[in-house]
Amino acid sequence: MTDRATLVIVPTFNERENLPVLVNALMQHQNVAVMVVDDASPDGTGDVADALARGYPGRIQVVHRTDRPGLGRSYIDGIRRAIAEPVEVIGQMDADLSHDPAQLPRLIAATADADVVIGSRYIPGGAIANWPRRRRMLSRFANTYIRVVTRLDARDCTSGYRCWRREALASLPLDRFRSDGYSFLVEMLYVAAGLGWRTAEVPITFVERRVGQSKLSAAVLVESMLTPWRLVAMRRR
Repeated sequence: MTDRATLVIVPTFNERENLPVLVNALMQHQNVAVMVVDDASPDGTGDVADALARGYPGRIQVVHRTDRPGLGRSYIDGIRRAIAEPVEVIGQMDADLSHDPAQLPRLIAATADADVVIGSRYIPGGAIANWPRRRRMLSRFANTYIRVVTRLDARDCTSGYRCWRREALASLPLDRFRSDGYSFLVEMLYVAAGLGWRTAEVPITFVERRVGQSKLSAAVLVESMLTPWRLVAMRRR
């Protein structure tokens, strides 16, 4: 059970098999609602989301995007709608079941003392399951690289499992965000830190997806390498 009214944003692209499992698990938590932001998935994920919304009336919203695709754009559209809702906490989760819904209440609870709470793989108690050694090394290097360049305190800057106090998320200047892939997550943290919002981390176990394909690409990796330097350069202007 969660005491704080929470809306979880779940961006989707070709997740028709994973989405029902995720949503049904999230619906087990009281005071939790879900906003599915579908990026015109060719596999019919949007239709699956609509069916789930009919099954849980009043607890699931579906946003069908037809504009410019991308994780960052999906989150911006979702956040703009979410901050207008009468909730205390706004969450972020991947749709591929890598983020365990059972761990959500701990993230929500931690917002009592922090403005943004990260589900972290890289603090004591955190773990990664089913990733090959090369992927683990790449992720650790990426986080170390980001922390060195940006001076962020968080150990897991690239985690997509997060909970925000609504007022903290509402303060972010979304119109100025330029990142579109996973580096959008880094930009969110960096801007929030610059605004003085408090960050906390809660350990999670991250599990590699079992169904579907990873959205990680060469273009995403390049953007992730360049974004920290762009953020630092913009702050110095």
